[in-house]
Amino acid sequence: MFQPDLNMNFRTTISIEQSRSVITYNDKVMFTGSCFAAYMGERMKLCKMPVMINPSGTVFNPISVLYTLDSLVSYKVSTVNDLFFNDGNWISFNHYTDFSSEDSGLLIQKINDTNFRAGDFLKKAGFLIITFGSSRVYRFKGTGSIVSNCHKVPGSKFENELLTVDEIVKPWVDLLDRISIFNPDLKIIFTISPVRHWKDGAHGNQVSKSVLFLAIEELLRHESGPEYFPAYELQMDDLRDYRFYADDMLHPSSAAIEYIWSKFSESYFDKSTKNLQSQIQKVTKATGHKFLTDSQSNKVIFADNMLNFISKIEEQTSIIDFFTEKEYFRNLKGR
Repeated sequence: MFQPDLNMNFRTTISIEQSRSVITYNDKVMFTGSCFAAYMGERMKLCKMPVMINPSGTVFNPISVLYTLDSLVSYKVSTVNDLFFNDGNWISFNHYTDFSSEDSGLLIQKINDTNFRAGDFLKKAGFLIITFGSSRVYRFKGTGSIVSNCHKVPGSKFENELLTVDEIVKPWVDLLDRISIFNPDLKIIFTISPVRHWKDGAHGNQVSKSVLFLAIEELLRHESGPEYFPAYELQMDDLRDYRFYADDMLHPSSAAIEYIWSKFSESYFDKSTKNLQSQIQKVTKATGHKFLTDSQSNKVIFADNMLNFISKIEEQTSIIDFFTEKEYFRNLKGR
């Protein structure tokens, strides 16, 4: 009978080396790609780091991510010819559903304002974190173009196909060349989303992810020196249990996201940055503090303590904006 060694490690763990590129509070960071990019970006935003997340909305396939970044690097000016009218609304196939309106002029203004603001952000950013979700794309029959979002337009108007490695690598090499000129100091980190695309089926999802792995492996050879963070592997090979999935059994659970975030932090943040993040989270969490009683004196003491704590952080750095939090604690005191 098998007698397990109680000192055995009953799971595979992934060791991630400290990155040669360290993210600090002085670095602007842009996240673009699938919803997993948003998970990581929002986690960084909670720490009050200067981030921008998916300026064109959530995008899943590499070509749509490329379209987004290409429009930023070129400061593209969109016109009504870039829109499509459907069921009473103007939409953009290169943007998420938030970019739709009954007024084409307002929509174009929103798209261009967002694009120019994001272009300026990327121009000064220190890091660009790109998450590919699927290599399956949908091509609008009317133009032959790959879309970022179908906007509930009837499926009969699209053809779906699986990208090849070359179809991803060739345009991306050109884009990486242009980004290197646009912002020579920008450091790029590729990831593959651990979210499973079940519409493709179990086998189809694996094939789709495999194409992404092979494409990124090629792109990591680019002279700009992109890096890779193993978010997919952490979910699939390290956690490897349905306890770490959300109720739909496709998306990572909050515990899984926290675990992957901790691994990312270990790799890309130094000790001083992590210490500052910890202090800032203490402040932001305090704004949701629930009091056991309605005692005003207890609220005043709590607010004074937090305002003093904020002052100590501000003595260390002047780049964090605590205006909202300070207003909250001042109001808590009744001014």
